[in-house]
Amino acid sequence: MFLGLEQADCMGKMQVTIRGDSMWPSLKDGQEIICSPYGGQTISLNQVVIFTHPFNNSIIAAKRVKQIQDGKLFVEGDNPDPTASDDSHNFGWIKIESIVAVAD
Repeated sequence: MFLGLEQADCMGKMQVTIRGDSMWPSLKDGQEIICSPYGGQTISLNQVVIFTHPFNNSIIAAKRVKQIQDGKLFVEGDNPDPTASDDSHNFGWIKIESIVAVAD
């Protein structure tokens, strides 16, 4: 999933445009969400995070955090079709350092 990232306002927020169906039905293709740049704040279970894909750093992805362990996150798409999302089932745990932003 490629995402569009742009500055949303002077408060440091980011506007992220969802691309693809991996987060459907919660987030739809083309939907814009407001995120906060990640700066070490606590990440919670079920929070949507924006991160650099672990195998292709030109891809920025949005997924939901399902597990947190030892500075790593297990992330999944919301789409109930298991073939609709490239997530931790495919690429494993992601490093917390790969987080770009967290959804507000």
